[in-house]
Amino acid sequence: MASGARPLRIWAVSDGRAGIEAQALGLAEAIARLKPAHISVKRIGWKAGLGRLPWQVIPLGARTGDPIQAPYPDIWIAAGRATLPLSTRMLKLSEGKTFVVQAQDPRAPLGRFDLVIPPEHDGLAGANVFPILGAPNRITPEKLALDLARFDDAIAPLPHPRVAVIVGGRSKAHDLPLDRARALAADIGRAIQAAGGSLLLSFTRRTPAAARQAITVALAHLPGIIWDGSGDNPYFAFLAAADAILVTEDSTNLATDAAATGKPLFVLAMAGRSAKLARFHAALRARDVAKPFVGELTAPPYPPLLETDRAAREVLRRYDGSV
Repeated sequence: MASGARPLRIWAVSDGRAGIEAQALGLAEAIARLKPAHISVKRIGWKAGLGRLPWQVIPLGARTGDPIQAPYPDIWIAAGRATLPLSTRMLKLSEGKTFVVQAQDPRAPLGRFDLVIPPEHDGLAGANVFPILGAPNRITPEKLALDLARFDDAIAPLPHPRVAVIVGGRSKAHDLPLDRARALAADIGRAIQAAGGSLLLSFTRRTPAAARQAITVALAHLPGIIWDGSGDNPYFAFLAAADAILVTEDSTNLATDAAATGKPLFVLAMAGRSAKLARFHAALRARDVAKPFVGELTAPPYPPLLETDRAAREVLRRYDGSV
């Protein structure tokens, strides 16, 4: 399946949600850092809620979003349930000419893909399975530096230690009720105030409105920036500027992004529990990457978690043996 001298054509395919798209696009960008490539972002959906059905029964004619048609790419990288009706058929549609990569556990026959890259904590195994710790991401020193430069006027005057706090929210396994949100805010506020530092606070789309409001009010007295969701997103700039990073336990993406910086990483406990995420956080602790937040803001250094680069090398090794 080697492409010769021309740049690889890679499609990064998802439903367009930021956290899902970042996995496909992050892996595509990591491959492009190793070998010349043109990356196309493809966002797809399904009419009338059909995307909630099992992938086997979703008709391809019900697809919405960007065109998915020949000529197909050299490498197809997809993430998320919405991509499965296409990912599982891409080997056939391309007559075996497209190398099909699926991030996450597809919960579909593995033979439908050339390579599956799930998180280790899913426990998936197979000849064409390459588990990684966490999820693929777009974090590189260059990207962090570029985003920090965009927000430097606002961040540069802030006192150290600068503490980035990234708050998730409601999921199948976790929640952030008002009492827990207030307790987290109180603990965070005490730690930052005691250190004489500043706050870089961002929420996700899943953060309940009541929790967002309570945390904002409780921490508004601290020097720093609380992003209210308007204007440019300072997420990467916050990671770049931080001396320590706090993330809620509900998200693999948040912890993986933070761990890619090599900075002290602390996990904020929420209501609820996920056995899979508990395994993920245990693996981070075992590698001395992260620890539960108990009021401390310093920790020993660790090598940045570069699982996306490791996965990119594996894709190329299996694609054409070039790495």
